[in-house]
Amino acid sequence: MKILWLSWKDRGHPNWGGAEVLTHELRKRFCAEGHSVTHLTSGYRGAAKRESSGGLETIRVGKSRYTHPVRAIAHYYLRLRNKFDVVIEEVNATPYFSVLAERAAKRFLFYHHLEREVWLHEAPPPLNLLGYHVIEPLATRILGRSGTPLVTVSNSTLQEMSHYGFQPERAHVISEGIELKPLTSLGGAHKFNRPTMLSLGGVRAMKRTLDQVKAFELAKEFVPDLQLKIAGDANGPYGRKFLDYIQRSPYGADIDYLGRIEQRDKPRLMRSCHLIAVTSIKEGWGLIVTEAASQGTPAVVYDVPGLRDSVRHNETGLVVNESPGAMATAIASLLHDHTKYDVLRAAAWEWSKQITFDQSYKDLKKVLGLA
Repeated sequence: MKILWLSWKDRGHPNWGGAEVLTHELRKRFCAEGHSVTHLTSGYRGAAKRESSGGLETIRVGKSRYTHPVRAIAHYYLRLRNKFDVVIEEVNATPYFSVLAERAAKRFLFYHHLEREVWLHEAPPPLNLLGYHVIEPLATRILGRSGTPLVTVSNSTLQEMSHYGFQPERAHVISEGIELKPLTSLGGAHKFNRPTMLSLGGVRAMKRTLDQVKAFELAKEFVPDLQLKIAGDANGPYGRKFLDYIQRSPYGADIDYLGRIEQRDKPRLMRSCHLIAVTSIKEGWGLIVTEAASQGTPAVVYDVPGLRDSVRHNETGLVVNESPGAMATAIASLLHDHTKYDVLRAAAWEWSKQITFDQSYKDLKKVLGLA
């Protein structure tokens, strides 16, 4: 079977994230079963415009967020349309509309999540307002009315997409997957001697990293020996604001900013901390939550799409209102209640074992009619 997969980034892109990891693993499994996959995506410094390996052909056109969609749409129309058995269009803010023009292939739209509020936090004005109020709502309604089957990774995204015309009977949720191998036993997770809160991931406005720092400061009143480990790039205006804030924090001596860490160092850091805090505006699925759980570390997260899916409140972690105060209260409560902490930690670890790329692949094959 010949599959065309369109997406904004691939696994090699400097700004890859959880979505790119999942779809890379899915494409890899299609190729391993003898299918041919063509991936139309964006370029970046040092990347070949075209390369093939193990049944996967990658075509890269356009390097910027603004030029790539236009060049990709043109490339698809002129060279790729109606030449495949299956077309999967993965939408990240700006769709390609390939599914509206394709006539020969089975068509599918893959959304990890809608951007919505992310536009307001990440895009410059006036694009932020245009994206939030016009571009994404209009494009999503057009695609929703096309009748194209929808694939996503959480019930939150599924519910949100229903407001834009996507029909429940043509919408499918597949499992996420994690790269980290879960610990064989929780005894393998050796924690820091002091209670430690972890903030992990890019320091960005949509991640609301400063909320985690403020929650830490408030929690210190109830857990005096609490310390905070922060790992992630801090670039741009928000990154500078963050760095200035932690330098001025009255608890600066207990904040350890590690910068960006290597992938190989992530499991050890996760295992060593007592909990991870996640405060994103929204996610498709809180992948970092599941990864931390696999290493024996439960999460306290904001009650937003994606995070409320990856944490079962009071079962595998805590889901709180969107405020540093609410998060601080939950952190202090969990660290003081050792019995509850152990129960949530064990349940999160057990659940992480079920969230695999093999299961993701089985789910997607069923959606495509290949199971």
